[in-house]
Amino acid sequence: MNIFKQIPTILLIATLLQPTSLKAKSIETTPSDSLPSLENLYEFKFANLILPASLITVGAIGASVNGMKDFHLIHRKESVNVIKIDNFLEYGMLGWVFACDFLGKEKHSFSDQFCLVAIAEGLNFGMTHGIKKMINEKRPDGGNYSFPSGHTANAFLGAHIAFKELKDSNPVLACSGYAVALFVAGSRVYNNRHWISDVVAGAGFGILSTELSYLIYFPIKNALIKYKTKGVNRLILTPTVGNQGTGIYLSYRF
Repeated sequence: MNIFKQIPTILLIATLLQPTSLKAKSIETTPSDSLPSLENLYEFKFANLILPASLITVGAIGASVNGMKDFHLIHRKESVNVIKIDNFLEYGMLGWVFACDFLGKEKHSFSDQFCLVAIAEGLNFGMTHGIKKMINEKRPDGGNYSFPSGHTANAFLGAHIAFKELKDSNPVLACSGYAVALFVAGSRVYNNRHWISDVVAGAGFGILSTELSYLIYFPIKNALIKYKTKGVNRLILTPTVGNQGTGIYLSYRF
């Protein structure tokens, strides 16, 4: 569905296909004749926020309670053989959403998915990087800005969008993205770059960003459709054939 569809052009084509007569005639369009239908494809449910809120809460507790550090944050060795693929998979999971278009039937169009990913990524970046700078938790290797894990957040963001798009048509493929996201989270801990609390919270922020993007995008899209099609039912557009020649009759009622 293209919300920027040129309505008058469509109406002209439609009317040109109508049979003509020697008398001029007019056809008044109705909202159901060529107008894009509004989408109510995402219904907000508080239950959708339980999982991300729980993950963020658990991660925050692990990062803030000193008595939890030995158990929850795990001490790492001084040196490890670093797994570098997590740097590629972080954003590769955003591409996974679009790759799934070729592997299964997703709910929404490519353009819808692009907008959802863009909104979710904007929300995710703002939340994770804002909190990183505000808290400035030390990393296991001594670096700054440990909490939460941005790599993990991006990976779960892509995995969760793919899940929401595919869960009804291909549940196995829908869940497969989470396996990759879990690998990214585990590699961040293994590489001595994050505590477990960081990746737990990161997963929560990634999922939360996805849920909020669906909540934001479709009302905006529907509002644009309403704005684009407002007043089309007042338009009269029709070809005319008469003794003096042919033409097009155009009228708009204000």
